[in-house]
Amino acid sequence: MKVLITGGAGYIGSTVASALEDSGHTPVILDSLVTGRPEFIRGRAFYHGDIADRSLLERVFDDHPDIHATIHCAALIVVPESVEQPYLYYRENVCKSLELFKHLEELGYPRVVFSSSASIYDTVPGFKVTEDSPLKPGSPYARTKYMMEMVLQDLTRATRLRGIALRYFNPIGADPKLRSGLQVRDPSHVLGRLVDTALGKLPYFQITGTDYPTRDGTGIRDYIHVWDLAMAHVRAVERFDEALARTSNTYEVINLGSGHGNTVKELVAAFEKVWGSPINKREGPRRPGDTAGAYANADKAWELLGWKTQLSLEDGIRSALEWGRKRKEVLGYA
Repeated sequence: MKVLITGGAGYIGSTVASALEDSGHTPVILDSLVTGRPEFIRGRAFYHGDIADRSLLERVFDDHPDIHATIHCAALIVVPESVEQPYLYYRENVCKSLELFKHLEELGYPRVVFSSSASIYDTVPGFKVTEDSPLKPGSPYARTKYMMEMVLQDLTRATRLRGIALRYFNPIGADPKLRSGLQVRDPSHVLGRLVDTALGKLPYFQITGTDYPTRDGTGIRDYIHVWDLAMAHVRAVERFDEALARTSNTYEVINLGSGHGNTVKELVAAFEKVWGSPINKREGPRRPGDTAGAYANADKAWELLGWKTQLSLEDGIRSALEWGRKRKEVLGYA
């Protein structure tokens, strides 16, 4: 099976590509390389350009008419940056995704797996959310994901498009074979910053926000190993038609999480246990756009995709540290 991955040279997209290959499928990559890395392409079919470029998409499908589905990972994802530059985020994540969906439908490639985000959920008592829990996106980034879910749902009702939106919780770790991992030089992700602190690239790790209504005052998250996340995409494209047929819908939303909530302080404690010693850390104010958080009820992913997480929080921490040590060898910078 061939699968088009937009953003396939990024952290998650490249891991999805590896998971597809390991499962016997063929990824086709479309990436602007604004944040993606050419090292993550590794001889795969690759098209350099913009997801809204109709002529480029026509070339992709002319070259690969047997593409089964599109996994749309391409997006800008940094919450504080989205608060500072909302126009950029709405242009890249909303306007261009809308054009992509239009082109896919017109070109006759209707299956879309969309990378959405658990950041669109409202804070609920107990913090555990199902796909039907209240939504309240708290940043421009989160609102772009919410908007595109609504757009995709509306398009599947009015056109031939069919969609599965996968709501990611908090990906951590790296490809277990270390083919790819977190690629940004200055990560905003909590585990990336913990790794950089442990390896001496940051003087200390700052816990951002200690006044949330959680058990220790820090945000609660559902940390999911990026390889588990990638395998969920494999299951989504393999079972795409079956999943929608089971519900008699043209569009479905599915949570991707471990089903366990950990606070930031608990993550730090787990990290220090794996690392083997304490790290320098400080407490600071909340970041713009951050929320108390949530963790997943992932029952629907099992029911429709036959998927659940296999790897632990500690597995994610270990692979992130391994990637942190190897990154310079792969990317040329630590």
